[in-house]
Amino acid sequence: MTDQHGPGNDASLALLDTLTVRFSEDPLVERGTMFRSPGMKVGGKVFAFLGGADRLIVKIPRHRAEAAVAAGEAEPVTMGTRTMKEWVAYPAIWEDPQETAQCWARAVDEAYAYVKSLGPE
Repeated sequence: MTDQHGPGNDASLALLDTLTVRFSEDPLVERGTMFRSPGMKVGGKVFAFLGGADRLIVKIPRHRAEAAVAAGEAEPVTMGTRTMKEWVAYPAIWEDPQETAQCWARAVDEAYAYVKSLGPE
């Protein structure tokens, strides 16, 4: 059985798979990894991946990341001692799987649009 507190919980992996299907019409989108965690890429760049404690981590514009954290919608992402300016985490709310699915769908849509706008690697 998969660890319920790290990236890869069966429910979060299933939700990531469902979210990946949303981009099946875009040939630039593919599954990929970030820090050995499953995620999605567009044009070779990661735009979303599963983080520890069942969090979806996405790359969005800095001003949107700051606003999402300030509103309590997302958590800042810290690597070591450095807070990543364009990356935020959306925790799973497994008491309300529908809310998690809707929140994560909005987050990946925004991240996809942003990273795709940055152009290919």
